[in-house]
Amino acid sequence: MNILLCCCAGMSTSLLVSKMKRSAAEQKLDHTIWAVPIDAVSREITKADVLLLGPQVRYMFNEFKELGDKKGVPVTVIDTVQYGKMNGHEVLRTAEQLYNDK
Repeated sequence: MNILLCCCAGMSTSLLVSKMKRSAAEQKLDHTIWAVPIDAVSREITKADVLLLGPQVRYMFNEFKELGDKKGVPVTVIDTVQYGKMNGHEVLRTAEQLYNDK
């Protein structure tokens, strides 16, 4: 599965991506996980199976949801608590659930 994360500049989310990759590796899951800033989502979404938005860009949800609907890519906002904890395992589970529910 290809998991795209969106944030403002990519700094805090890059740490979350690392933790998600570690969790996927521990579970022997073959996922590609990467983060981009807001202005890169429109070109990166075509490579993604799901799009997760950092809580700091939740105001973009409606716009990215519309884009995701056009591309067949489900979109959600990462839980603020899990994001704050940098809980890669739980955020990975969120992405998998989103993918499985589409």
